[in-house]
Amino acid sequence: MRGADSYNEALFSTVKLEEFVPQTHPLRPIRKWMNDALSKMDVKFSAMYEADVKGGRPSIAPEKLMRAMLLQVLYYSVRSERQLVEQISYNLLFRWFVGLSIEDTVWNHSVFSKNRDRLIEFDTVTDLFNATVEMAQGRGLLSGEHFSVDGTLIHAWASQKSIRRKDGSDGDRPPEDWHGESRSNETHASTSDPQSRLYRKSSAAPALPSYLGHVLTDNRHGLVVNVQASAADGHAERDVAERMLSDVARPDVRITVGADKAYDTRGFVKACRKMNVTPHVAQNLKRTGGSAIDGRTTRYAGYAVSQRKRKRIEQCFGWGKTIGPIRQVMMQGLEKVDQLLTLTMAAYNLTRMRTLANVRPQCA
Repeated sequence: MRGADSYNEALFSTVKLEEFVPQTHPLRPIRKWMNDALSKMDVKFSAMYEADVKGGRPSIAPEKLMRAMLLQVLYYSVRSERQLVEQISYNLLFRWFVGLSIEDTVWNHSVFSKNRDRLIEFDTVTDLFNATVEMAQGRGLLSGEHFSVDGTLIHAWASQKSIRRKDGSDGDRPPEDWHGESRSNETHASTSDPQSRLYRKSSAAPALPSYLGHVLTDNRHGLVVNVQASAADGHAERDVAERMLSDVARPDVRITVGADKAYDTRGFVKACRKMNVTPHVAQNLKRTGGSAIDGRTTRYAGYAVSQRKRKRIEQCFGWGKTIGPIRQVMMQGLEKVDQLLTLTMAAYNLTRMRTLANVRPQCA
């Protein structure tokens, strides 16, 4: 018998959001680990809002905001915070992940921008990332001795039209009339994002307003153990790599780091050896003066292993630019770009650990 096409909305409902999410859904372990990490940050969250204790309405719980921000990274189709809030309002899966009930009213999209400065001030995203590294360490997913380092280009939220002369000598020249003009970071800057710099990694590509993202990964399973964004210039990759390696270097144990030919400079190799780090850097034999790496390093089997393992670092960059939002960031300023990159790598670690949940850890 044909059913009637009728709709009668019940006045009361006893259905729980938990019942709508399958037990095998991939977001379930990520939400559990996320909640474990946020529970350890309770003291910092209290300090963030300590100045507002005197009065006023209760703000949105920072735990909910952090889950919503992570959700936007995990779902690349959510392009903006305005669209994220819209989808949370009708998407039951999103409501469940953030921690809102069916009856709860979703906050305005401007809440994100108002709270971002507070999150940057207290470095909460870095604490979340560090919590994912501690989880991986507790599960035996890190070697702690063999690493890889690399950098990637992050396009800034600025166009070629925003590049103008610093001295204002453009006059009445229209912004779109820039073709054929010689530009450099010494004479030009973006009016919409002054901290971005013209940069390109390939001679075949145009120089665009950009930042650089730097990542240090553990070779055992390719998990990210350190991350940082910087201004785009030719020395940033090696300078930031030295700082990240100094955080993991150990005076009692010699560690290794794999890297591509861009790191084959005498300064970087010397700095690594000074920190008790063996530089397993790809040889750049075309460089003037030859490679800084010789047979004393390349003759060992570990060098070949590091060269194979270092290619895994491209997976986190690829994930961050196809699934995540770091191909071209939709925010301006180095601090905000660094926060977004760190949050993206935290999401990558959680996703990677979910994949490795049933895999026995193996040595690098």
